[in-house]
Amino acid sequence: MVDVYSRRILGWRVMTSKATPLVSGVPEQALFTRRRIDSCFTATGLVHHSDAGSQNTSLAFTEASIESGIAGSIGTVGDALDNALMESTIGLYKTELIDRRSSWTGRAEVERETAEWVRWFNADRLHSSIGYQTPIDYETRYCEQRTTATSSLEVA
Repeated sequence: MVDVYSRRILGWRVMTSKATPLVSGVPEQALFTRRRIDSCFTATGLVHHSDAGSQNTSLAFTEASIESGIAGSIGTVGDALDNALMESTIGLYKTELIDRRSSWTGRAEVERETAEWVRWFNADRLHSSIGYQTPIDYETRYCEQRTTATSSLEVA
């Protein structure tokens, strides 16, 4: 799950099959990531854009999204309009991590390396779409600007 505003990866899973659990825990992880930074964070107004794959249209995933307070938006079969950012991120993941290795020793190694790649993607990789900043730096600057603006209003 990627934040459209900052390009930050908030939730991800590594599995050996494309079953519902592949996607069902990701919203929970994304919300946990946000709440670690801001304990008052809510899912109000959040929209999960996805393709029409069986995992994203499953009852379990739909229920988990509803319980989390996240609205769903699923594109039509054959287009990637709703899911373009995620497809782009998956493409980068495959190019920058998965395809660079000729072989993997197993799921544990893929999961460990994926975690490191996500950390790097969020904290070190520069993104042209957000002014050649990292997602974490972009979010930090946004929060600092909001705090400064709020403080200015309180003083006035």
